[in-house]
Amino acid sequence: MKNSSETQSDGKLSRRAFSGRLASAATASLFAPNLLLGDGVSPNSKLNIACVGVGGKGRSDIDAASDGNNIVALCDVDDRQAAETYEKFPAAKRFKDYRVMLDKVGNEIDAVTVSTPDHMHFPVAMLAMQMGKHVCVQKPLTNTIWEAHHLLGASRKYKVVTQMGIQGHTNEGTRLLKEWIDAGAIGAVREIIYWTNRPTWLQDPATAFRGQSVPPELDWKLWQGTVEERPYNEKILPSAWRAWWDYGAGALGDIGCHAMDAGFWALDLGAPDWVEASSTAFSDTIAPRTTHLVYQFPARGAKPPVKVTWMDGGLMPARPSDLEINRKLNPEWGQIFVGEEGKILAHDTYCNSPRIIPEQKMKDFRRPDKTLERSPTPGHPQKEWTYCIKNGKTPGANFEYAVPLTEMVLIGNLAIRANQRIEWDGESQRVTNVLSANEFLKRDYRAGWEPKELL
Repeated sequence: MKNSSETQSDGKLSRRAFSGRLASAATASLFAPNLLLGDGVSPNSKLNIACVGVGGKGRSDIDAASDGNNIVALCDVDDRQAAETYEKFPAAKRFKDYRVMLDKVGNEIDAVTVSTPDHMHFPVAMLAMQMGKHVCVQKPLTNTIWEAHHLLGASRKYKVVTQMGIQGHTNEGTRLLKEWIDAGAIGAVREIIYWTNRPTWLQDPATAFRGQSVPPELDWKLWQGTVEERPYNEKILPSAWRAWWDYGAGALGDIGCHAMDAGFWALDLGAPDWVEASSTAFSDTIAPRTTHLVYQFPARGAKPPVKVTWMDGGLMPARPSDLEINRKLNPEWGQIFVGEEGKILAHDTYCNSPRIIPEQKMKDFRRPDKTLERSPTPGHPQKEWTYCIKNGKTPGANFEYAVPLTEMVLIGNLAIRANQRIEWDGESQRVTNVLSANEFLKRDYRAGWEPKELL
């Protein structure tokens, strides 16, 4: 897949080659034939799918993937969370350990969905791809940058269809934004502002892992998987695990891949030069309740440098002067694209309804032709994924795209944990000015869970 001029001695893509591949992924037709996959399977056939993580978000992921397909195996460490899905798919085989599941039903399945907490995305997806299975993985793709790039390498080696679960990348609004910006609707874009009310779960650095009895329906040791063993605490499940650096990636990890997707794609952002962050208190264990980040991206060809601001925990930007006096910013979330000749505002995480402001300017705007191919399954990345498997095509949020987007999000967390501005070298995949921040690029794996057969 890689020629010698693109590849460094350690097997990683050079920054130039990586940026080039990203630009190609961003501008090519999303559903162009995947030459690695030949003609695909029959569009009318049914895929046999195994699902890991079947409670919570896994429920809707499985519902989408099951449309026109067979759910043959379900895996979850918590029978309480899995009960509803088990009832809905009674014929599916049930497992608690994904390794056992893939060993038992590997010859029966075509594809695997991964809807576990973030820290288990990498080992499940890696094993599935090594077995030649197509994978759809929830966002953020991984818990660390090191893991993300190894999944990218595996997707190329094993020639499988991949997708990250970000609904917005299948939607109309994301395409409209790119088409409008490409058409010069607001001139050259030099700034993007994001805000969110996340976290909406307990995220207090003073929280301790006070030992409690493990519910009989939960295999707590398997739930922890790759990370250091700790006592069970009911505050961690079912969703506050996002606050823990080992399990999740805080508010930024939860919503960043959704919110930043449209702008990242429309502007071909790639990797930033530097990021600086300020936040409320955090610890080696728990992410902060509120953060404010500034990313600086370099020029990309004729496109100027871009400043990206991220605010969470209820922080909000100043009200744009262009906004009509009777309109307010959504306090829950939103995004503003600042161009040399105007602004675009979207009042949701997925950029579903971008609008030029003020409204009169939107009314006067002559919309350009729709040049980007639309998803056959808007709002459903899992359905898009199965469609592409059957039709020999490539999903929009495939790993070639999802890895650099995930990297952007996780670099923000490096800046938070470094507690100062960090300078990022995309070619070496390292922080160059705060060397201690590089310890967060890769996790320490618990004994018995160390990655094997990496590229």
